[in-house]
Amino acid sequence: MSPTQPPVDLKSIARRAMLDHGLDPDLPAAAAAQLRTIKGPAVEHGAALRDQRSLLWCSIDNDDSRDLDQLSVAQPLAQGAVRILVAIADVDALIARDSPLDAHAAANTTSVYTAAQTFPMFPEQLSTDLTCLAAGQERLAIVVDMTVAADGSITASDIYRATVVNRAKLAYDSVAAWLDGRSPAPAAVTAVSGMDRQLRIQDAVAQVLKRVRRAQGSLTLSTLEARAVYDDTALIDLKPDENNRAKELIEFFMIAANGIVARYLEDHGRSSLRRALPDPVRWDRIVALARGCGATLPAAPDARALSAFLLERQQAAPAQFPDLSLAVVKLLGAGEYVLKRPGEACAGHFGLALNDYAHATAPNRRFPDVITQRLLKAALAGDAAPYGDEEVRALGQHCTLQEHNAAGVERQVRKSAAALLLQAHLGEQFDALVTGASDKGTWVRIAQPLAEGRVVQGFQGLDVGDRVRVRLTHTDVQRGFIDFARVS
Repeated sequence: MSPTQPPVDLKSIARRAMLDHGLDPDLPAAAAAQLRTIKGPAVEHGAALRDQRSLLWCSIDNDDSRDLDQLSVAQPLAQGAVRILVAIADVDALIARDSPLDAHAAANTTSVYTAAQTFPMFPEQLSTDLTCLAAGQERLAIVVDMTVAADGSITASDIYRATVVNRAKLAYDSVAAWLDGRSPAPAAVTAVSGMDRQLRIQDAVAQVLKRVRRAQGSLTLSTLEARAVYDDTALIDLKPDENNRAKELIEFFMIAANGIVARYLEDHGRSSLRRALPDPVRWDRIVALARGCGATLPAAPDARALSAFLLERQQAAPAQFPDLSLAVVKLLGAGEYVLKRPGEACAGHFGLALNDYAHATAPNRRFPDVITQRLLKAALAGDAAPYGDEEVRALGQHCTLQEHNAAGVERQVRKSAAALLLQAHLGEQFDALVTGASDKGTWVRIAQPLAEGRVVQGFQGLDVGDRVRVRLTHTDVQRGFIDFARVS
């Protein structure tokens, strides 16, 4: 950047991207006024509310996450079974439906996490404090209570409201390093008597659930998500945020909990908002990618066959597996939120190999989870559903659209950040992976920094999953443009 050019303000770029994608970066005046009236967390008493404050609950999330949505705890039973409890923040207890804060959340439908800043669905005073399961604080929660047998089958489940206290706020990377034997237990673990054993039990159950899910066809995918790295306020890199054992612990507990919520509503004759991922339209390209690796997939979409192929490739070529995963993710397509009436057929989730799946475990971050929470609380109380079927259908369509828009914002700001890092490297060559190919253009991803750009020269004949050598020809930080030319 020349001395005469103004400094790049990624936050301004992020705000503009929010507005361009139909998302509101600011809290409306009415919602701000409502926020000023909220002085503390929701407090309730009653026979329907169980007291589970004494349990060794803990949260595990990203190092910098403060909008804590769920806790977990394990209780060993006879014959190798374990009772797993997942507590979900009762956001609805503090935020009434159709209130100004609720209306703002319903408009955006999701928190937006950009490389410049986070735009929370609920203001941070709520999502990182009064409606979150903050460490050491008494909070209301919805508890999904499941019994996992030694073979990984879920033999019993229940859902109820409870009062809980988070005993340890933990982070993925440090917990994973400890579980893998690469570092001592985090201080937050050793500070709570019995928490180390508690986490070992949870980890063991999660690994059993993982094996069962894989055998049933849940896809093993390991994409590299770019994480912004700052030195004070200066962006210095975009590094991959990789999977680990602690993330798997939470992933497989949440998958189980979300499935139980979906089935609970179905079993109680209630409509629900399901998370669906239909069979992939570009299955033929997935078949071709497998063929290029020496494997054969069926002509029709088959989750179990694809899962087996992915597991084999992960073991055979771990260094290349993130690239294969990304190609498959792109070809699977995007998920959507759909109405599920009791007794009627509904699209399942191809990637998870599940017929019954709802989003319920992140109500501070996703509005579909708030909708599901309200539907669930009505079912628990025996009250009429707070949303009619057509309203649920319309909300699902809106949430799907805004999720797509939020992803567009995150992608655009990530590209601006990458363009900022790459602007001093014009003319340099990179190894790349084709991540998108359509009439709208061809895109590739490079590894250092982790960035995606468009191939503007020599893109003919390229398809998702191809590897190619490219030269950086142009960057535009404000618009997030990164242009490459194919190198012969």
